[in-house]
Amino acid sequence: MFFEFALIGPTASGKTAIANALAYEFKAVVLSLDSLCIYKQINIANAKSEDKVLKELDYFGVNLLNVDEHFNVSLFIQEYNKAKKWAQDKQKILIITGGTSFYLKILMQGLSEKIEEKEVLIDNNEIYKLLQKIDPDFKIEKNDTYRLRKWFNIYESTKEIPSLFLKRTKKKPLIETIEIYNLFWDKEELRKNIQKRTKFMLDSGLIDEAKNLFDQYDANLKPLNSIGLKECKAYLNNQISYQELENLINIHTAQLAKRQRTFNKQFKKIDLNYDEAFLYLQKKLQSLK
Repeated sequence: MFFEFALIGPTASGKTAIANALAYEFKAVVLSLDSLCIYKQINIANAKSEDKVLKELDYFGVNLLNVDEHFNVSLFIQEYNKAKKWAQDKQKILIITGGTSFYLKILMQGLSEKIEEKEVLIDNNEIYKLLQKIDPDFKIEKNDTYRLRKWFNIYESTKEIPSLFLKRTKKKPLIETIEIYNLFWDKEELRKNIQKRTKFMLDSGLIDEAKNLFDQYDANLKPLNSIGLKECKAYLNNQISYQELENLINIHTAQLAKRQRTFNKQFKKIDLNYDEAFLYLQKKLQSLK
């Protein structure tokens, strides 16, 4: 029977390992919520599942674009629709998992009318001042270039207050009800797990992956400034030592985990300790048979 659920949690919490194990056992479909796994050329920095796993399982949301191609939420929604149809047609379970819970929020809240992107001729500071003046309830960080420019495009194109425009044009959610399971860790234990994962990534060739990417593509591309790659850029430019490279990846990953935990508080969810999560979800899925 078709059934969908979401498995979320901070980076390095083991979401993918649990989702893959469940997918193998129950022949389930997996939709990745990871904003970096969509890129074909990034495999280590995003802790992407191995090619063998991706081939053996019904996987969606992975290896969709080259790093120099533009990705937006509309493309993710298309991928969700493909994954859901595939699972429904084959009467399979759909596991939605990954660290970019913003995509899950969009599926549950709906997407507003799309505005064509235009060149923005003013800088972030000017946009932010305008936002604070006319739309102060619209929460965007000062350094979030993508969202600031999106806000400004809406304002310039519609002459409406963007927050009101988005509310007025919001479409019906694609997911109205869904069970959400959240992996939680003791902060110190998660920090140790992050350190283990960073070491594994470095041992697996993260620096070589970064060098190949910077040799082939513009180093200023957004995907190439993600955690793991931006630190490698500094190392390859002789700006930091190898030890500093490893330390910075650990620090930035821990900071990301903290932001993810904060973001995920908004969901109505069931919290599961990592050690109990697989058995709990295994029992849950067995009950559906």
